[in-house]
Amino acid sequence: MSYSQICGSDAVVASRPLLCFGAMHAIEPWAERLCSEGWQLQYAENVNELQQLSSAAEFKVGIVALDHGDIVNNYRCVESTIAKAEHIRWIALLPRDTLDLRPPLRELISATFYDYHTLPVDPDRLLFTLGHALGMAEIAADALLPEEGEVRDNGESEMVGASPQMQKVFKEIRKVSSVEAPVLITGESGTGKELAAQAIHERSSRGHGPFIAVNCGALPANLIQSELFGHEKGSFTGAHQRKIGRIEIASGGSLFLDEIGDLPMELQANLLRFLQEKTIQRVGGREDITVDVRVIAATHVDLEKAVREGRFREDLYYRLNVLQIRMPALRERVGDVPLLAQYIFHRFAEEKGRRTKGFSEDALHTMNHYDWPGNVRELINRVRRAMVMCDKFLISPSDLGLERRNNSRLVLTLGEARDKAETDTIRTALAQNRGSVSLASKQLGVSRVTLYRLMEKHALSGRVNHSVD
Repeated sequence: MSYSQICGSDAVVASRPLLCFGAMHAIEPWAERLCSEGWQLQYAENVNELQQLSSAAEFKVGIVALDHGDIVNNYRCVESTIAKAEHIRWIALLPRDTLDLRPPLRELISATFYDYHTLPVDPDRLLFTLGHALGMAEIAADALLPEEGEVRDNGESEMVGASPQMQKVFKEIRKVSSVEAPVLITGESGTGKELAAQAIHERSSRGHGPFIAVNCGALPANLIQSELFGHEKGSFTGAHQRKIGRIEIASGGSLFLDEIGDLPMELQANLLRFLQEKTIQRVGGREDITVDVRVIAATHVDLEKAVREGRFREDLYYRLNVLQIRMPALRERVGDVPLLAQYIFHRFAEEKGRRTKGFSEDALHTMNHYDWPGNVRELINRVRRAMVMCDKFLISPSDLGLERRNNSRLVLTLGEARDKAETDTIRTALAQNRGSVSLASKQLGVSRVTLYRLMEKHALSGRVNHSVD
Protein backbone atom coordinates (compact mmCIF):
# COMPACT_ATOMS: atom_id res chain seq x y z
CA MET A 1 0.00 0.00 0.00
CA SER A 2 1.48 3.33 -1.04
CA TYR A 3 1.33 6.88 0.28
CA SER A 4 -1.35 7.93 -2.18
CA GLN A 5 -3.56 5.02 -1.12
CA ILE A 6 -3.33 6.07 2.52
CA CYS A 7 -3.49 9.84 2.22
CA GLY A 8 -5.60 10.12 -0.91
CA SER A 9 -4.71 10.86 -4.51
CA ASP A 10 -4.84 14.62 -3.92
CA ALA A 11 -2.12 14.55 -1.26
CA VAL A 12 1.11 16.38 -1.85
CA VAL A 13 3.94 13.92 -2.43
CA ALA A 14 6.15 13.88 0.66
CA SER A 15 9.92 14.04 0.62
CA ARG A 16 10.51 11.54 3.45
CA PRO A 17 9.78 7.96 2.35
CA LEU A 18 9.15 5.53 5.22
CA LEU A 19 9.46 1.77 4.63
CA CYS A 20 7.07 -0.26 6.77
CA PHE A 21 7.00 -4.05 7.22
CA GLY A 22 4.40 -5.90 9.25
CA ALA A 23 3.40 -2.59 10.77
CA MET A 24 0.12 -1.77 9.03
CA HIS A 25 -2.02 -3.01 11.94
CA ALA A 26 -0.24 -0.67 14.34
CA ILE A 27 0.36 2.36 12.13
CA GLU A 28 -2.84 2.48 10.06
CA PRO A 29 -4.81 4.44 12.72
CA TRP A 30 -2.07 7.08 12.69
CA ALA A 31 -1.23 7.00 8.97
CA GLU A 32 -2.98 10.29 8.23
CA ARG A 33 -1.06 12.02 11.05
CA LEU A 34 2.26 10.68 9.73
CA CYS A 35 1.40 11.79 6.21
CA SER A 36 0.49 15.28 7.42
CA GLU A 37 3.96 15.51 8.96
CA GLY A 38 5.57 14.75 5.59
CA TRP A 39 6.14 10.99 5.81
CA GLN A 40 5.48 8.91 2.71
CA LEU A 41 4.45 5.42 3.84
CA GLN A 42 5.37 2.41 1.71
CA TYR A 43 4.39 -1.05 2.95
CA ALA A 44 6.29 -4.24 2.15
CA GLU A 45 3.73 -7.04 2.01
CA ASN A 46 6.21 -9.92 2.48
CA VAL A 47 9.89 -10.71 3.02
CA ASN A 48 10.67 -10.72 -0.71
CA GLU A 49 9.14 -7.29 -1.13
CA LEU A 50 11.07 -6.07 1.91
CA GLN A 51 14.33 -7.26 0.33
CA GLN A 52 13.50 -5.43 -2.89
CA LEU A 53 12.39 -2.16 -1.32
CA SER A 54 15.14 -1.99 1.31
CA SER A 55 17.79 -1.84 -1.42
CA ALA A 56 16.33 1.44 -2.73
CA ALA A 57 18.42 4.47 -1.85
CA GLU A 58 15.31 6.63 -1.36
CA PHE A 59 14.52 4.97 1.98
CA LYS A 60 16.51 6.26 4.95
CA VAL A 61 14.12 5.15 7.71
CA GLY A 62 12.19 1.90 8.14
CA ILE A 63 9.71 0.47 10.65
CA VAL A 64 9.43 -3.26 11.40
CA ALA A 65 6.74 -4.77 13.64
CA LEU A 66 8.56 -7.60 15.39
CA ASP A 67 5.39 -9.37 16.51
CA HIS A 68 4.23 -9.90 12.92
CA GLY A 69 3.87 -13.55 11.89
CA ASP A 70 5.98 -13.24 8.71
CA ILE A 71 8.87 -11.98 10.83
CA VAL A 72 8.56 -14.71 13.43
CA ASN A 73 8.50 -17.39 10.71
CA ASN A 74 11.39 -15.88 8.70
CA TYR A 75 13.49 -14.53 11.56
CA ARG A 76 16.95 -15.06 10.03
CA CYS A 77 15.94 -13.82 6.59
CA VAL A 78 14.45 -10.62 7.99
CA GLU A 79 17.49 -10.12 10.22
CA SER A 80 19.83 -10.49 7.24
CA THR A 81 17.75 -8.17 5.07
CA ILE A 82 17.61 -5.28 7.50
CA ALA A 83 21.27 -5.72 8.48
CA LYS A 84 22.36 -5.41 4.83
CA ALA A 85 20.39 -2.20 4.30
CA GLU A 86 22.84 -0.09 6.28
CA HIS A 87 21.68 3.15 4.68
CA ILE A 88 18.35 2.73 6.51
CA ARG A 89 17.85 3.53 10.21
CA TRP A 90 15.44 0.83 11.38
CA ILE A 91 12.85 1.34 14.13
CA ALA A 92 11.36 -1.75 15.83
CA LEU A 93 7.69 -1.79 16.84
CA LEU A 94 6.89 -4.31 19.58
CA PRO A 95 4.40 -4.98 22.37
CA ARG A 96 5.46 -3.66 25.76
CA ASP A 97 6.09 -7.13 27.21
CA THR A 98 7.97 -8.59 24.22
CA LEU A 99 11.45 -7.80 25.54
CA ASP A 100 10.73 -9.80 28.70
CA LEU A 101 9.17 -12.79 26.93
CA ARG A 102 11.53 -13.16 23.96
CA PRO A 103 15.25 -12.79 24.74
CA PRO A 104 16.32 -13.41 21.08
CA LEU A 105 14.47 -10.25 20.07
CA ARG A 106 16.57 -8.24 22.49
CA GLU A 107 19.70 -9.41 20.69
CA LEU A 108 18.15 -8.64 17.30
CA ILE A 109 17.18 -5.11 18.36
CA SER A 110 20.54 -4.30 19.92
CA ALA A 111 22.52 -5.63 16.96
CA THR A 112 20.40 -4.34 14.07
CA PHE A 113 17.96 -1.57 15.01
CA TYR A 114 18.60 2.11 15.54
CA ASP A 115 15.76 2.39 18.09
CA TYR A 116 12.49 0.76 19.15
CA HIS A 117 8.98 1.94 19.95
CA THR A 118 6.65 0.01 22.24
CA LEU A 119 2.98 -0.39 21.35
CA PRO A 120 0.43 1.09 21.36
CA VAL A 121 1.75 3.84 19.11
CA ASP A 122 2.28 7.22 20.68
CA PRO A 123 2.28 9.41 17.53
CA ASP A 124 4.22 12.30 19.07
CA ARG A 125 6.92 10.02 20.43
CA LEU A 126 7.06 8.01 17.19
CA LEU A 127 7.39 11.18 15.09
CA PHE A 128 10.26 12.34 17.29
CA THR A 129 12.00 8.96 16.92
CA LEU A 130 11.51 8.96 13.13
CA GLY A 131 12.80 12.51 12.78
CA HIS A 132 15.91 11.77 14.81
CA ALA A 133 16.56 8.58 12.84
CA LEU A 134 16.20 10.46 9.54
CA GLY A 135 18.60 13.16 10.70
CA MET A 136 21.25 10.62 11.69
CA ALA A 137 20.81 8.72 8.41
CA GLU A 138 21.29 11.91 6.40
CA ILE A 139 24.40 12.85 8.39
CA ALA A 140 25.88 9.40 7.79
CA ALA A 141 24.98 9.50 4.08
CA ASP A 142 26.50 12.96 3.68
CA ALA A 143 29.74 11.85 5.30
CA LEU A 144 30.06 8.93 2.91
CA LEU A 145 28.91 10.47 -0.36
CA PRO A 146 31.71 10.61 -2.95
CA GLU A 147 32.93 14.19 -2.96
CA GLU A 148 33.91 15.80 -6.23
CA GLY A 149 37.37 15.85 -4.68
CA GLU A 150 37.64 12.08 -4.46
CA VAL A 151 39.37 9.93 -7.04
CA ARG A 152 37.21 6.86 -7.58
CA ASP A 153 37.74 3.25 -8.68
CA ASN A 154 41.43 3.13 -7.91
CA GLY A 155 42.01 -0.16 -6.09
CA GLU A 156 41.83 -1.22 -2.48
CA SER A 157 41.19 2.20 -1.01
CA GLU A 158 40.31 5.10 -3.27
CA MET A 159 41.76 8.55 -2.68
CA VAL A 160 39.35 10.02 -0.15
CA GLY A 161 39.90 13.37 1.50
CA ALA A 162 38.36 16.74 2.22
CA SER A 163 41.45 18.33 3.82
CA PRO A 164 43.17 21.32 2.20
CA GLN A 165 46.26 19.16 1.80
CA MET A 166 44.41 16.60 -0.31
CA GLN A 167 42.50 19.27 -2.21
CA LYS A 168 45.90 20.63 -3.27
CA VAL A 169 46.84 17.14 -4.51
CA PHE A 170 43.57 16.82 -6.44
CA LYS A 171 44.17 20.20 -8.09
CA GLU A 172 47.70 19.17 -9.09
CA ILE A 173 46.42 15.87 -10.51
CA ARG A 174 44.01 17.80 -12.75
CA LYS A 175 46.81 20.02 -13.99
CA VAL A 176 49.42 17.36 -14.77
CA SER A 177 46.84 15.05 -16.36
CA SER A 178 46.36 17.45 -19.23
CA VAL A 179 49.99 17.31 -20.42
CA GLU A 180 52.45 14.57 -21.46
CA ALA A 181 55.53 15.48 -19.39
CA PRO A 182 57.01 12.99 -16.87
CA VAL A 183 55.72 13.23 -13.29
CA LEU A 184 57.59 12.47 -10.06
CA ILE A 185 55.38 11.64 -7.07
CA THR A 186 57.07 11.88 -3.68
CA GLY A 187 55.91 11.03 -0.19
CA GLU A 188 56.24 8.58 2.67
CA SER A 189 55.37 4.91 2.24
CA GLY A 190 51.66 4.24 2.44
CA THR A 191 50.49 7.70 1.37
CA GLY A 192 48.89 6.54 -1.89
CA LYS A 193 51.48 7.38 -4.54
CA GLU A 194 50.31 4.63 -6.89
CA LEU A 195 46.69 5.79 -6.53
CA ALA A 196 47.77 9.27 -7.57
CA ALA A 197 49.60 7.81 -10.57
CA GLN A 198 46.47 5.87 -11.59
CA ALA A 199 44.40 9.03 -11.24
CA ILE A 200 46.78 10.96 -13.50
CA HIS A 201 46.64 8.18 -16.10
CA GLU A 202 42.84 7.85 -16.02
CA ARG A 203 42.30 11.58 -16.44
CA SER A 204 44.83 11.95 -19.25
CA SER A 205 44.39 11.43 -22.97
CA ARG A 206 46.05 8.04 -22.41
CA GLY A 207 43.29 6.85 -20.10
CA HIS A 208 42.11 4.31 -22.66
CA GLY A 209 45.58 2.76 -22.83
CA PRO A 210 47.38 0.42 -20.42
CA PHE A 211 48.65 1.43 -16.98
CA ILE A 212 51.71 -0.70 -16.22
CA ALA A 213 53.20 -0.54 -12.71
CA VAL A 214 56.73 -1.72 -11.89
CA ASN A 215 58.14 -1.78 -8.36
CA CYS A 216 61.83 -1.14 -8.95
CA GLY A 217 62.66 -2.12 -5.40
CA ALA A 218 60.93 -5.49 -5.54
CA LEU A 219 62.55 -6.94 -8.68
CA PRO A 220 65.87 -8.83 -8.44
CA ALA A 221 68.72 -6.71 -9.85
CA ASN A 222 69.57 -9.33 -12.50
CA LEU A 223 66.00 -9.32 -13.82
CA ILE A 224 65.14 -5.62 -13.85
CA GLN A 225 66.62 -4.94 -17.29
CA SER A 226 64.78 -7.90 -18.82
CA GLU A 227 61.53 -6.91 -17.07
CA LEU A 228 61.71 -3.31 -18.24
CA PHE A 229 63.16 -3.68 -21.73
CA GLY A 230 62.38 -7.33 -22.59
CA HIS A 231 64.80 -9.79 -24.19
CA GLU A 232 65.32 -11.79 -27.37
CA LYS A 233 65.29 -15.56 -27.52
CA GLY A 234 68.69 -17.00 -26.60
CA SER A 235 70.06 -13.71 -25.26
CA PHE A 236 71.05 -15.39 -22.00
CA THR A 237 70.73 -18.76 -20.27
CA GLY A 238 67.07 -19.50 -19.74
CA ALA A 239 65.84 -17.09 -22.42
CA HIS A 240 63.93 -19.76 -24.35
CA GLN A 241 61.66 -17.29 -26.13
CA ARG A 242 61.28 -13.60 -26.82
CA LYS A 243 59.92 -11.55 -23.90
CA ILE A 244 58.18 -8.19 -24.31
CA GLY A 245 59.24 -5.80 -21.54
CA ARG A 246 57.02 -3.66 -19.34
CA ILE A 247 57.95 -0.45 -21.19
CA GLU A 248 56.89 -1.91 -24.53
CA ILE A 249 53.68 -3.33 -23.05
CA ALA A 250 52.82 0.16 -21.77
CA SER A 251 52.96 1.65 -25.29
CA GLY A 252 50.01 3.99 -25.79
CA GLY A 253 49.53 4.32 -22.04
CA SER A 254 51.46 5.09 -18.88
CA LEU A 255 54.41 3.39 -17.15
CA PHE A 256 54.51 3.75 -13.38
CA LEU A 257 57.98 3.23 -11.90
CA ASP A 258 57.47 2.86 -8.15
CA GLU A 259 60.43 3.24 -5.78
CA ILE A 260 62.55 4.66 -8.60
CA GLY A 261 65.19 5.58 -6.02
CA ASP A 262 66.03 1.87 -5.69
CA LEU A 263 66.89 1.46 -9.39
CA PRO A 264 70.53 0.26 -9.80
CA MET A 265 72.96 2.78 -11.28
CA GLU A 266 73.71 0.64 -14.37
CA LEU A 267 70.02 0.66 -15.34
CA GLN A 268 69.60 4.36 -14.72
CA ALA A 269 71.63 5.06 -17.89
CA ASN A 270 69.35 2.79 -19.95
CA LEU A 271 66.24 4.47 -18.57
CA LEU A 272 67.71 7.90 -19.30
CA ARG A 273 68.30 6.93 -22.93
CA PHE A 274 64.71 5.74 -23.22
CA LEU A 275 63.41 9.03 -21.79
CA GLN A 276 65.57 11.02 -24.21
CA GLU A 277 65.11 8.99 -27.39
CA LYS A 278 61.72 7.33 -26.79
CA THR A 279 63.28 4.10 -28.03
CA ILE A 280 64.41 0.87 -26.35
CA GLN A 281 66.43 -2.21 -27.25
CA ARG A 282 65.51 -5.60 -25.89
CA VAL A 283 68.32 -7.48 -24.10
CA GLY A 284 70.25 -9.32 -26.80
CA GLY A 285 68.61 -7.30 -29.56
CA ARG A 286 70.01 -4.68 -31.94
CA GLU A 287 66.82 -3.09 -33.20
CA ASP A 288 65.67 0.26 -31.82
CA ILE A 289 61.99 0.01 -30.92
CA THR A 290 60.01 3.25 -30.73
CA VAL A 291 57.69 3.28 -27.70
CA ASP A 292 55.01 5.89 -26.99
CA VAL A 293 54.84 5.87 -23.18
CA ARG A 294 54.34 8.47 -20.50
CA VAL A 295 56.51 7.86 -17.44
CA ILE A 296 55.22 8.48 -13.92
CA ALA A 297 57.76 7.74 -11.19
CA ALA A 298 57.40 7.63 -7.41
CA THR A 299 59.75 7.40 -4.46
CA HIS A 300 59.87 7.77 -0.70
CA VAL A 301 63.63 8.48 -0.99
CA ASP A 302 65.02 12.03 -1.00
CA LEU A 303 66.35 11.94 -4.57
CA GLU A 304 68.16 15.27 -4.27
CA LYS A 305 70.15 13.83 -1.36
CA ALA A 306 70.71 10.61 -3.34
CA VAL A 307 72.10 12.71 -6.22
CA ARG A 308 74.48 14.54 -3.88
CA GLU A 309 75.67 11.21 -2.48
CA GLY A 310 76.21 9.76 -5.96
CA ARG A 311 73.48 7.11 -5.63
CA PHE A 312 71.23 8.56 -8.32
CA ARG A 313 72.08 10.15 -11.66
CA GLU A 314 71.51 13.90 -11.70
CA ASP A 315 70.54 13.94 -15.38
CA LEU A 316 67.95 11.19 -14.81
CA TYR A 317 66.57 13.04 -11.80
CA TYR A 318 65.90 16.14 -13.87
CA ARG A 319 64.37 14.06 -16.67
CA LEU A 320 61.91 12.46 -14.23
CA ASN A 321 61.25 15.55 -12.11
CA VAL A 322 59.63 17.73 -14.77
CA LEU A 323 56.35 17.83 -12.83
CA GLN A 324 56.15 16.91 -9.16
CA ILE A 325 53.35 15.99 -6.77
CA ARG A 326 53.99 15.50 -3.07
CA MET A 327 51.61 13.14 -1.26
CA PRO A 328 51.03 14.41 2.29
CA ALA A 329 51.48 12.13 5.29
CA LEU A 330 48.21 11.15 6.97
CA ARG A 331 49.16 13.07 10.14
CA GLU A 332 49.27 16.27 8.03
CA ARG A 333 45.77 15.82 6.58
CA VAL A 334 43.56 17.87 8.90
CA GLY A 335 40.22 16.14 9.48
CA ASP A 336 40.73 13.28 7.00
CA VAL A 337 41.31 10.43 9.47
CA PRO A 338 37.66 10.08 10.66
CA LEU A 339 36.42 10.43 7.07
CA LEU A 340 38.84 7.77 5.84
CA ALA A 341 38.06 5.44 8.74
CA GLN A 342 34.32 5.63 8.03
CA TYR A 343 34.95 5.08 4.33
CA ILE A 344 37.12 2.00 4.99
CA PHE A 345 34.49 0.66 7.41
CA HIS A 346 31.81 0.77 4.71
CA ARG A 347 34.18 -0.26 1.91
CA PHE A 348 34.85 -3.55 3.71
CA ALA A 349 31.44 -3.93 5.35
CA GLU A 350 31.28 -7.64 4.55
CA GLU A 351 34.22 -8.25 6.90
CA LYS A 352 32.73 -6.68 10.01
CA GLY A 353 31.09 -8.55 12.86
CA ARG A 354 27.31 -8.69 12.86
CA ARG A 355 27.05 -6.48 15.93
CA THR A 356 29.62 -3.87 14.93
CA LYS A 357 28.05 -0.59 13.80
CA GLY A 358 30.91 1.88 13.68
CA PHE A 359 33.46 3.72 15.84
CA SER A 360 33.18 4.96 19.40
CA GLU A 361 33.98 8.60 20.15
CA ASP A 362 37.11 7.44 22.00
CA ALA A 363 38.26 5.53 18.91
CA LEU A 364 37.73 8.51 16.61
CA HIS A 365 39.53 10.79 19.07
CA THR A 366 42.44 8.38 19.43
CA MET A 367 42.77 7.91 15.65
CA ASN A 368 42.66 11.66 15.13
CA HIS A 369 45.61 12.15 17.52
CA TYR A 370 47.74 9.19 16.46
CA ASP A 371 50.77 9.89 14.25
CA TRP A 372 50.11 7.10 11.70
CA PRO A 373 53.72 6.28 10.76
CA GLY A 374 52.37 3.76 8.22
CA ASN A 375 49.98 6.39 6.81
CA VAL A 376 46.80 5.31 4.95
CA ARG A 377 48.06 1.74 4.54
CA GLU A 378 48.33 1.41 8.34
CA LEU A 379 44.88 2.94 8.84
CA ILE A 380 43.36 0.42 6.42
CA ASN A 381 45.02 -2.50 8.20
CA ARG A 382 44.02 -1.36 11.70
CA VAL A 383 40.41 -0.64 10.76
CA ARG A 384 39.95 -3.94 8.90
CA ARG A 385 41.46 -5.90 11.77
CA ALA A 386 39.25 -4.06 14.30
CA MET A 387 36.14 -4.75 12.22
CA VAL A 388 36.81 -8.48 12.41
CA MET A 389 37.92 -8.68 16.05
CA CYS A 390 35.43 -6.25 17.64
CA ASP A 391 32.64 -8.06 19.50
CA LYS A 392 30.85 -4.90 20.63
CA PHE A 393 28.58 -2.40 18.88
CA LEU A 394 31.30 0.22 18.46
CA ILE A 395 35.00 -0.17 17.70
CA SER A 396 37.16 0.98 20.61
CA PRO A 397 40.81 2.15 20.74
CA SER A 398 41.79 -1.30 22.04
CA ASP A 399 40.21 -2.95 18.98
CA LEU A 400 42.46 -0.73 16.85
CA GLY A 401 45.49 -1.57 18.97
CA LEU A 402 45.94 2.08 19.93
CA GLU A 403 44.86 2.06 23.58
CA ARG A 404 48.35 2.22 25.08
CA ARG A 405 50.06 4.34 22.47
CA ASN A 406 51.33 7.72 23.55
CA ASN A 407 52.16 10.19 20.84
CA SER A 408 53.77 12.71 23.21
CA ARG A 409 57.46 12.23 22.64
CA LEU A 410 58.64 15.29 24.57
CA VAL A 411 57.93 16.94 27.90
CA LEU A 412 56.13 20.13 26.94
CA THR A 413 56.47 23.55 28.47
CA LEU A 414 53.27 25.26 29.62
CA GLY A 415 53.24 27.42 26.48
CA GLU A 416 53.79 24.42 24.23
CA ALA A 417 51.03 22.50 26.01
CA ARG A 418 48.67 25.45 25.56
CA ASP A 419 49.49 25.70 21.86
CA LYS A 420 49.04 21.94 21.41
CA ALA A 421 45.66 22.03 23.16
CA GLU A 422 44.53 24.93 20.96
CA THR A 423 45.73 23.19 17.81
CA ASP A 424 44.07 19.88 18.72
CA THR A 425 40.78 21.58 19.65
CA ILE A 426 40.64 23.61 16.41
CA ARG A 427 41.65 20.59 14.31
CA THR A 428 38.91 18.48 15.93
CA ALA A 429 36.27 21.20 15.41
CA LEU A 430 37.24 21.57 11.74
CA ALA A 431 37.13 17.80 11.30
CA GLN A 432 33.69 17.50 12.90
CA ASN A 433 32.38 20.32 10.67
CA ARG A 434 34.03 19.03 7.47
CA GLY A 435 36.41 22.01 7.25
CA SER A 436 33.77 24.73 7.60
CA VAL A 437 35.27 27.69 9.50
CA SER A 438 31.84 29.21 10.04
CA LEU A 439 30.40 26.11 11.72
CA ALA A 440 33.60 25.41 13.65
CA SER A 441 33.65 28.96 15.06
CA LYS A 442 30.07 28.55 16.32
CA GLN A 443 30.96 25.23 17.94
CA LEU A 444 34.01 26.76 19.66
CA GLY A 445 32.12 29.88 20.76
CA VAL A 446 34.42 32.37 19.02
CA SER A 447 34.03 34.69 16.07
CA ARG A 448 35.21 33.67 12.62
CA VAL A 449 37.84 36.44 12.74
CA THR A 450 39.24 35.00 15.98
CA LEU A 451 39.22 31.48 14.60
CA TYR A 452 40.98 32.58 11.40
CA ARG A 453 43.63 34.30 13.54
CA LEU A 454 44.16 31.15 15.62
CA MET A 455 44.28 29.01 12.48
CA GLU A 456 46.93 31.28 10.99
CA LYS A 457 48.89 31.12 14.24
CA HIS A 458 48.88 27.32 14.23
CA ALA A 459 49.23 26.93 10.43
CA LEU A 460 45.81 25.28 9.99
CA SER A 461 43.44 25.63 7.03
CA GLY A 462 39.68 25.54 6.64
CA ARG A 463 37.28 24.68 3.84
CA VAL A 464 38.37 25.02 0.22
CA ASN A 465 36.75 24.12 -3.07
CA HIS A 466 36.06 20.35 -3.14
CA SER A 467 36.19 19.84 -6.89
CA VAL A 468 38.50 17.41 -8.68
CA ASP A 469 37.37 16.99 -12.26
